[in-house]
Amino acid sequence: MKKITLTLILGLGLTFLNVHHKEAGAYEDAKTIVETAVAAGSFETLVAAVQAAGLVDILGSEGPFTVFAPTDEAFAALPEGTVEALLNDIPKLTAILTYHVAAGKLMAADVVGSDYIETVFGQPAPVLVDDSVTIAGATITATDIVCSNGVIHVIDAVLIPKDIAEVAAGTGSFNTLLAAAEAADLLEVLKSGGPFSVFAPTDEAFAALPEGTVASLLEPENKDTLAQILTYHVVPGKILAADVIGAGEVVTAEGSTLSIHVVKSDEGEVTEVQIGGAKVLLTDIIALNGVIHVIDSVLLPGE
Repeated sequence: MKKITLTLILGLGLTFLNVHHKEAGAYEDAKTIVETAVAAGSFETLVAAVQAAGLVDILGSEGPFTVFAPTDEAFAALPEGTVEALLNDIPKLTAILTYHVAAGKLMAADVVGSDYIETVFGQPAPVLVDDSVTIAGATITATDIVCSNGVIHVIDAVLIPKDIAEVAAGTGSFNTLLAAAEAADLLEVLKSGGPFSVFAPTDEAFAALPEGTVASLLEPENKDTLAQILTYHVVPGKILAADVIGAGEVVTAEGSTLSIHVVKSDEGEVTEVQIGGAKVLLTDIIALNGVIHVIDSVLLPGE
């Protein structure tokens, strides 16, 4: 269980008072999260991004919301051209912005008492408490800026959600899949572009293939076959579990159709979902460029 001293919590609050004392009156006068950010004068890029993504009305609604707000300096620290590119890629911009937002009003004590924050985007943001408090790698520099519809905590870096490859690597359950993607020159595809829906076989699923199959597929001369198999597990677009269940079938990036079979109880509740004969074990693992659904066996085209 995490331990955090009252001194650290108060220190973060004092940081806000000391560093942002010129804007203190503005914060007091502001009402919603958006109004507070505008009045502060330190979040002009964030406000512009929120406006571009069409999120002003949402963050101005009743909520409550918790916003981890990067300063203008945090946005300026991104690689040159990043902000401009994001302002022209609204889906990606929206994904990044909603990764900074949590439902509910989480005060500093709630944040430091958590291992991770469930974001509106859908990907958890890890919290680390040491000499400072960080969320997804960004340091929280000021806390508990209370608004009429939630609270703002200031951070020193822009939070970027993990892509499909990073999410898969972080679980430790898809080492073979990632090795196969790299051998087929598809790893960079899983790290960019999209969105994609990946039906991801676990390491155990690959291990269940006939002995020698994986080693053979990883040989350079079988690169095209491996790529065909891997793209048979990918569907263009972000298809969440509810969409999968109601789809009946999906067309893969490889070009074939995968049938979806849904098993229901006598009461009509979904008890099992299969795709291409593989059982879906876990759904809706959200990534920056799509979603992962975990399956228990490797799908092979033509079977």
